[in-house]
This record gives sequence, structure tokens and C-alpha cells, in this order.
Amino acid sequence: MLSREEVRQLFAALSPGPNRLIAHLLYGSGLRLSEALRLRVKELDVGTSRLHVRNGVGGVSLPDAIAEKYPNAKTEWRWQYVFPSTTLSEDPRSGAVCRHHRSDSAVQRAVKKAADATDIEKRATCHTLRHSFATHRLQDGTDVRTIQKLLGHKQLRTTMQYVHVLEQSGDGVTSPLDTLPKDSA
Repeated sequence: MLSREEVRQLFAALSPGPNRLIAHLLYGSGLRLSEALRLRVKELDVGTSRLHVRNGVGGVSLPDAIAEKYPNAKTEWRWQYVFPSTTLSEDPRSGAVCRHHRSDSAVQRAVKKAADATDIEKRATCHTLRHSFATHRLQDGTDVRTIQKLLGHKQLRTTMQYVHVLEQSGDGVTSPLDTLPKDSA
């Protein structure tokens, strides 16, 4: 888990562009890298600053079923990836040339390069941004059930690991002296 200052340093070291935007999205929403990269335009609601993640971890991808049900999907704007690949690739099943989503390794390399350029001594990866999101939400008073839902955890015990990390670190523990009115000290 990175502190808020470490997250700020990491973002400052990231070059402007899609990889930086994706890193912001990971920390700002708690998404897994794969979920962020698979986002489609239709899953964004810019007006309410919300997004809907379909087919998160454990989900099933149904490209053939989508193509059958929505024959124009490959050319409709709403079905396009938010973070498309910079190159075209050939679908191994059909042989069709298409544009996939951005490579996860490109984003991971960018985050690693940015982390190496900072004084952050902790391991800082794309997944670390997800952990930092959850921990910072807890620190800010978001209840654990809400965080469970945001992270897409099926089991509460998975989310409770963040609570245990906070308890072990002592974060959120306030000295009684800090709660006294300023003039009584």
C-alpha cells in the first residue's frame, strides 16, 4: 500500500498519456488493470462520473455471442475500448484483423518506470494502486461493505484484509492528547 504522498509522487513521475490516465483510474476507482483495459465506451457515464464494470474477474467474455447479438458492434462507437491498442492484431479464431485493448504490460512498464524514478522504496505496481484505493477509502471512513462492493469481492473476508492492515499499522489511532481542545494543552 502506498501513502497518499507516494501515490502523488508516482503520478507526477508518470509521463502524460494513456498509461498515466489508466493509473489514475486504477487508484481512483479500485479497478484491476484487466478491468480498466477492457472498459468500453458504453460503460462510462461521464455525466455522473461513474462507470460500470462488466465481466470483472471470474466473468465470461462472449465476443462471438456479442457479434451475433449485435452485428454492428465492431463499428459502433459505444462498443469500442476506452483504451485501444495502438496496433491491429489478428483474431486467432476467425483470422479477422481487429483492434484489441491496450496491452497490460505497457501500463505495467510505465508504472514501474515511474516508481523507479521516485524515492518510493515500497513495491509500486498497478495492483498496488488498487490496494491503496481500498486502504485510503477505509482511512476516510468508507464502510467495509461499500469497499467490498466497489472492489467486486464476493467474500467479505477478502476485503477485511485491508482492515487488518490498518489495525496493524496503527493508522487511524488517535492519541487522547490530540483530541483535547488546543487551549487546554
